[in-house]
Amino acid sequence: MMGGPRPSSSRLTLDDINALARAVPGITDWDPQQPIPAAELRYEDKSASARVLGQSERGARVWGRSVSRGEYFDAAAVAGAARVAVIGETALASLFGAADPIGADVLIDAVPFRIIGILERFGTDLHGMDRDNEVVVPISTAMRRLTNTDTIGMARLLIDDPARSEEMAHQVADTLRQLHGLAPGQPDDFAVMTAVEVQRLVGQAEQIFFVFLPLIAGVSLLAGGMVAATLMLVAVNERIPEIGLRRAVGALPADIRLQFLFESAVTTLTGGLLGLAMGLAGSQVIASKMHLGDIVPWKMVIAGVVLATVTGLLAGVAPARRAARLQPIDALR
Repeated sequence: MMGGPRPSSSRLTLDDINALARAVPGITDWDPQQPIPAAELRYEDKSASARVLGQSERGARVWGRSVSRGEYFDAAAVAGAARVAVIGETALASLFGAADPIGADVLIDAVPFRIIGILERFGTDLHGMDRDNEVVVPISTAMRRLTNTDTIGMARLLIDDPARSEEMAHQVADTLRQLHGLAPGQPDDFAVMTAVEVQRLVGQAEQIFFVFLPLIAGVSLLAGGMVAATLMLVAVNERIPEIGLRRAVGALPADIRLQFLFESAVTTLTGGLLGLAMGLAGSQVIASKMHLGDIVPWKMVIAGVVLATVTGLLAGVAPARRAARLQPIDALR
């Protein structure tokens, strides 16, 4: 649940979330969150920019991300607005390199925090954001010392029955409207999104990719085929004496046709392999920086090689037929 279209208009509070947990049956766990998109981190003479998240002690459980080393902060740290933090791998590498950060003091927007744990590696999310370039602190500390506000950015609610997510979303919205004193007809000053809606949005995005990417690939193949056919026609015109000589010493029209089909296929296949090599190298560099792991779809790579070869063969049909129709006497004249 996000507190309105603009952060400055947010009316979502910790009391709202606690009231929802009590009023709506079926909520099993919850965690408020106060995001700070870009905060300045400093350790000794090193600095970095990272996303800072204020969360409760339930954050590791609700968001499904704990620590790989050290410990997560507890309820006492949240209640006392302790200046402790758990840090992601990317931010860790920027500030500490290979050194152990546990127990070190880091400045977050000029406020000192002690590192008590290292977040589990996450990688890049669907929005292309490096989730390892994050620091999580107690939400009370974030609100009091970093943002100086009494509202929060969002919260995550876990329910006991996923099949009732839409029904419970309506209950949550109705309860929040009552808590905020909104009269009938007044627009919501919050937004509620369920996992079902997220999956629907992802499905719509995938449908767009499945339609437009093959379309772009088809246009690229068509353009490449036209270029290949034009080049082969030029080659035929420039090699008429060679064709006439081959015919004169006994080459059949089928031999000439096969020669130019083979040359056309090899030309487009070579271009396709060079393009694939550049694409693989570039994607691996990006994947390494974004911690995406192995992202190469080998079936698509093989399909690309096959399509490049087929395109070359089709593009060479007309030039090959023209070359095969040349008469030896006319070609040598």
